Amino acid sequence: MEIAALPSPNHGERRQGERVELVVLHYTAMRDAEAALARMCDPVCEVSAHYLIAKDGAVTRLVDEAHRAWHAGAGKWADVDDVNSRSIGIELDNDGASRFPEAQMAALETLLAGILERHGLEPKHVIAHSDMAPDRKSDPGRLFDWKRLADKGLAVWPEAAMPGDFMRNAAAFGYPVEHGETVILDAFRQRFRPHATGPIGPADLALMAGLARHYPADVTARIARRITSRPVSRNL
Repeated sequence: MEIAALPSPNHGERRQGERVELVVLHYTAMRDAEAALARMCDPVCEVSAHYLIAKDGAVTRLVDEAHRAWHAGAGKWADVDDVNSRSIGIELDNDGASRFPEAQMAALETLLAGILERHGLEPKHVIAHSDMAPDRKSDPGRLFDWKRLADKGLAVWPEAAMPGDFMRNAAAFGYPVEHGETVILDAFRQRFRPHATGPIGPADLALMAGLARHYPADVTARIARRITSRPVSRNL
């Protein structure tokens, strides 16, 4: 695919020994792609991403994949707490209230396929900004088509499994469960049940159990022990 280059000064070196393990999807929540590019190239703003995809599918590289872009901010996914050092960030030109055009989604699929191949990543390594920072972020939002990506092998989509403990399974999947049940439920629903409301129900329990199956038993057990070793706020 054709990728334009607009190098941003807002980047640094990845921590020594760190490799890319995640791809984080965002929306810009700005007027248009030009405004977003200007902001991510402004050293005063101290934000960037590796790529930005405009509504018409045009892709711009701002930071080389070998470098650490400043896109994720504070947050955590599974045992990754410096997400910027271990991820690639993709910004989608979207105001947060509109659907994502076909040309933009097609470009994202091509870009994602290349990133996953280059870094030896699996579909489960593609996450939302709201997944790793659920207490403060909601992008790429409830209108983003995660099922479409999953159908093309570029993300995961849960199949219902035997219901279990929601927060234990959330931790096994990767959610930072220290934020509490209300926050995690909202992040989960933004991505997997965008029209759901109300308290946790059987569908939430079954689908979260299905998500936990994407991780090996040793990882699941290790992360599950993490949430039983300290109190977790269940504030729903």
